[in-house]
Amino acid sequence: MATTALRPIDRRVERLFFAGMALLILASVFVGFARTYYLAGVFGAPLPNKLIHVHGAVFSLWIVLLIAQTSLVAAGRVDLHRRLGLLGFGLASLMVILGAAAATDGLRRGVGFLGMTATTFYVIPVTDILTFAVLVFAAFRARFQPAVHKRLIIIATLAILGAAIARWPLALFHRSPVMMDVFCYMFLLLLVAYDLWSLRRIHRATLWAGALLIGVHTLRMPFAGTALWQGFAGWVQSLGAHPH
Repeated sequence: MATTALRPIDRRVERLFFAGMALLILASVFVGFARTYYLAGVFGAPLPNKLIHVHGAVFSLWIVLLIAQTSLVAAGRVDLHRRLGLLGFGLASLMVILGAAAATDGLRRGVGFLGMTATTFYVIPVTDILTFAVLVFAAFRARFQPAVHKRLIIIATLAILGAAIARWPLALFHRSPVMMDVFCYMFLLLLVAYDLWSLRRIHRATLWAGALLIGVHTLRMPFAGTALWQGFAGWVQSLGAHPH
């Protein structure tokens, strides 16, 4: 019976690919937040309050850790990579808390974006951080399966990349907010292309995590327009209202 030969995985190329993906994500975040955060002095950046400062610092630290972790693997220091893994999981847990808090703070301040009301926009950061949480938890459970783990971490980071992409200095985002998702999917397509090149198939982790990301992005805006979501977001917003 004939069998299809699988292409041997070139570990050097694999390590360089994931390190390169991390660098592309870093560049995307820097471009998105350069004007309002990184080049504005970080600590002196004109942000609304201390919560947003802490939120920005912790999320930036996640990107730095991503670079460090992929660089350690590329350098063959898997031992140090694993030692930093628990720190990464703790940092991710803190990000979920701060992400939810920052999103709610924006809602209570009436912050909308891309022409959306605050209650409608609220669905975007909430679903981003929930998707991130699910994927990071799955990645932590798969930490002894390197091929699964690294793909889930990359896609988890893509789930929170929208905030940076939306702030790229490109007018097309203001004309068509869906372009944020399109650019995010371009990163996902790079991962799919690498899978097809290296494995001759899409890795199962890329498949299900990518499907989750796309599914959430597709369904969240129709859901944001429902009475259920608007009622929930309005209730959350009212919790921060100051009594007269």
